[in-house]
Amino acid sequence: MESQPLADRLRPAKLSDVIGQQHIIGKSQFLRTVIEKGQPVSMILWGPPGTGKTTLARIIAQSGDFEYSEISAVTTGLADVRKVIELAKQNLEIGRQTVLFVDEIHRFNKAQQDAFLPHVESGTIILIGATTENPSFEVIGPLLSRSRVVVLEPLSSTDIQEIIMRAQKELKNKTIDAVAVELLAELAGGDARMALNGLEAAAAISGKSIEPEDIKQAMQKMSAKYDKGGEYHYNLISAYIKSMRGSDVNATLYYLARIIAGGEDPKFVARRNIIFASEDIGIAAPAALNLAVSTFLAVERIGLPECNYSLFECAIVLAKSKKSRAVADAMSAAIKTSKEYPNALVPLHLRNAPTKLMKNLGYGKDTKWEANFQHPKGFLPEELKDLQLFED
Repeated sequence: MESQPLADRLRPAKLSDVIGQQHIIGKSQFLRTVIEKGQPVSMILWGPPGTGKTTLARIIAQSGDFEYSEISAVTTGLADVRKVIELAKQNLEIGRQTVLFVDEIHRFNKAQQDAFLPHVESGTIILIGATTENPSFEVIGPLLSRSRVVVLEPLSSTDIQEIIMRAQKELKNKTIDAVAVELLAELAGGDARMALNGLEAAAAISGKSIEPEDIKQAMQKMSAKYDKGGEYHYNLISAYIKSMRGSDVNATLYYLARIIAGGEDPKFVARRNIIFASEDIGIAAPAALNLAVSTFLAVERIGLPECNYSLFECAIVLAKSKKSRAVADAMSAAIKTSKEYPNALVPLHLRNAPTKLMKNLGYGKDTKWEANFQHPKGFLPEELKDLQLFED
C-alpha cells in the first residue's frame, strides 16, 4: 500500500533477493547452509543499521515450519517476553518450534536477557538477536555461549546502487540521474534503509528526474531525523573527543548534550571516556582512569536519565585534566620494537630456573629477590640494551 515506506515494500522475502553480505550468505557460507537445510540455531546478528538483520531473521524463520515472533527491546518488557515464551511452550507441545527475533537485544538489561537462557537451552525457542553494539559488551556471557555470533558488514557502494536501481520501478515513472545514484550510495554510508528512505524523500521533492541536488536536500533532512532517532554519531563523537583533548569544556559539554539527545547508548560514551583517560590523560592525572571506570559502572547500573549526571561530571573532569601522550607514545614504541625484534633472546640471568641443570647453565644467575634490585647486566636483550621507550 502507498503508506508503506519504500524500504519495507522492497524488503527481500527470499535469500536470492538479498543484496550484499556474501561472506555469510554466499555459496557454502554459514547462513546460506542454515537456511537451505531449514535448521536454524540461536544466533546474534551484529552489524550496523540497514544491513539486513531483520530481513535475514525473517528469511531464516521461513526456512521451515516454525512459528515466528518478533519483538523489540525498545518497546518490550519482561512481562511481554514471558507471554512469548508461554506461547512458544504451547507451540512446542504440538511439535512446532518458535523462532523468536529480538531487535536491539542490547537494550535489554542483564536480568531481562537472563530470562531467555533456560528456554534457549531447552529448545523452546530459537533466539535470533539483532544488535548494532558489540555483543561482547552488551550480551551476557551465558547467552553468547549458547548462540552463534554472525557479523554483518556495511553494504558496499555497489550494493547500495543496485538496491537503488531495483527501487526505481517503485517511483511512478520517475527516473534517477546516474550521478544522483552514486551520490545517494555514498551518503547512505552502507545503510540500505537510509538509502531507500532518502530516495523516497528525494522523489517527493523532485521533478520527473531525481537529480543530485534533490538527493542533497533529502539526505540533509534524513540526517537530522537519524540524529534524533539514535543512529551512529561518529562525527559528534569525534568532535567530543577532540574537544576534551583540547581542554575546551564548553565544546565538550555541547557535543555530549547532542550525543545524548540523539539517542546514543550512554555506555558507548562511557567506554570512549575510559579510552580517553588512558590515551590522552594517562600519567598526567592517573585518577582520571578511576573516574572514567566508575562512571561506566554508574551508567550501567543506573541508566538514563539519571546517569547523565555522572557522564557530564566525568566529561568536565576529563576536559579540564592535564593531558599526556606518554603512555600512548610509549605503548606504540614498545609494540613497534617488539615487531622489529620478535625473537630477541631473554638474557640468561633473567630466565626462570626451576631445575638444577638450568641453574648450572646460568639461568637466573646473580639475580636477587629484593626491591629495586638492579642487575649489573641490565634487563634487556643485548641488541636492545640502549632502548629508550619512555621518557620521564
